[in-house]
Amino acid sequence: MPDAVNDALEMVAAWAGRPVSHTTIKGGLSHHIARVETEDGDRWLLRVLDPRIAATGLGIPLAQEIANTKLAASTGVGAQVLHELPGALILEYIDGVTLDAPAVREEIGPIAAACRVLHAGPRFGNDFSIFRKHADFVALCRASELKLPAGYEDCSPAVAEIEQALAVRPMATVPCHNDLLPENFIKAGGAIRIVDYQLSGNNDPCFELGDLAAEADFDPDDVERLTLAYFDDDAPAARVRLNLIMSNLTWTLWFVVHHGLTPQHRDFDYNAEAADKFAQAVRDLKDPGFGRLIDSVRR
Repeated sequence: MPDAVNDALEMVAAWAGRPVSHTTIKGGLSHHIARVETEDGDRWLLRVLDPRIAATGLGIPLAQEIANTKLAASTGVGAQVLHELPGALILEYIDGVTLDAPAVREEIGPIAAACRVLHAGPRFGNDFSIFRKHADFVALCRASELKLPAGYEDCSPAVAEIEQALAVRPMATVPCHNDLLPENFIKAGGAIRIVDYQLSGNNDPCFELGDLAAEADFDPDDVERLTLAYFDDDAPAARVRLNLIMSNLTWTLWFVVHHGLTPQHRDFDYNAEAADKFAQAVRDLKDPGFGRLIDSVRR
């Protein structure tokens, strides 16, 4: 990957017509992200796409990611795409504050508003189902002989139960980000921007909210506040909470696959992250209220 990054930086310099310097932006676990700037102060974001990520199902195909990034930019929520390079993008550098989990909990209203704008925008060219992604990861782990967390396969009946409950009255799909880590929100100029469309696709908006809630460690009250802010109604909160569980179960395997097949960040403990997400999913599945969530969504 370093050769691809160096090649991309040379192409950025050629595009800019002058020398550029770069600073790697930490936090991304898949593609290479860097801030590039010129001596006279112009700044952009360089996103160098690793083809192994799409090949292992850790992201959507690169051409689709680029297309979705452009569509998200057209809504004003995503970063503007300034130039497309072979295997890389030059994006608007959003000068703002990258959020963390506590900040997300403080910005529920503005974040819900940003999601609504994205979801009302042009549809993406692909669909996304967390249940298909879960099944694909399970099959990949078995085929590649990757070790699952102890007890993981015991959750299969619960996954089927959640899918069946959500299918009773399916929601219309909308263009979703599907990977709303706190770090994918940037507060700039009083607005919330959403970056990194590696897993984007048309999906149930309640997965978007449930995934957001899982990544920012929301409690049930936070989930209700988020649901109310998005829908103007907290009735879908049970649906959001079931999707929260599916987020944790599925992204457990994202880390297992990343560690086993495309290790890039040796200083990041993929296994610990997988164990943490799985522990949260097990906690929610064992909660006495899980059955009530299923019943509520079915009704």
